[in-house]
Amino acid sequence: MFGSHLSIAGGMTNALHDAERLGMDCVQVFTKNQQQWKALALDGAQAASWTAEVARLGWQDRTVSHASYLINLASPDADLHAKSVDLMQVEIDRCEALGIPYLVHHPGAATDGDPEAGLARIARAYRELSRRTKGYRTVSCLENTVGSGTNLGRTFEELARLRSMILGEGAEPARVAFCFDTCHAHAGGYDLSEREGADRVLDDFDSICGEGLMRVVHLNDSKGAVGSRLDRHAHIGEGTIGGSTRAEGLARSGFAAVVNRPSLLAVPKILETPKGMTPKGTPHDTINLRRLKRLQDS
Repeated sequence: MFGSHLSIAGGMTNALHDAERLGMDCVQVFTKNQQQWKALALDGAQAASWTAEVARLGWQDRTVSHASYLINLASPDADLHAKSVDLMQVEIDRCEALGIPYLVHHPGAATDGDPEAGLARIARAYRELSRRTKGYRTVSCLENTVGSGTNLGRTFEELARLRSMILGEGAEPARVAFCFDTCHAHAGGYDLSEREGADRVLDDFDSICGEGLMRVVHLNDSKGAVGSRLDRHAHIGEGTIGGSTRAEGLARSGFAAVVNRPSLLAVPKILETPKGMTPKGTPHDTINLRRLKRLQDS
């Protein structure tokens, strides 16, 4: 199941139509302008069109939204923390209204340099969000990060502990899961450059974070070396994970481990690679999708 993060410019259904045209079978979107704190109310007609098109495609279980990067649930600043909780609720409300099952977000940054306090603030934010969105179905997916600066969520142990703390604050277990980003994991210190090593990394994730809790995957190559803490996405095969755009080279990389893992076959695997066209006018998403599909074991 492969998709991409696509634009909703001109109408939310445009992302669905673009994904279909590109031969994808899932999609990730922003449901609002991710650079603004305020959000216009969902247009009823657009929401109805979105749900109708999702039903036509049969994608009810495979659409994903990414929350605004402005949100920092780990912030020690009381005003920013409160604004972040409010905006996170808006993101959840919009997903619920649109029937988008998965909302991906970065855990947050402990800008006071106290990661323990930062984790506790995230957990408390979820306590409030759980109260405000009781009965919802939307699953919030904590995304692993490269761990740059004071950003939390680099290690599997920290992610697992955070989810445990969130559940300890009363969140429903079925509504808190994870998104695994290949670039973030690799640049964060988990070597995905070889298939066998990547299989071990994925085994470790399941063992530490819980089997079946990787509900979304971001498939991105990495411009930075393993452990570089550099969050720079590259086209599949053109970074330090894939190492080659040739099928035989990619087949030895961690991407082959991800796309062939039985537990991930029905999980939305989303490209967040650079957009644009090749000199011949082929969308980069098409090139990346072809490279991934060639890795699937027959």
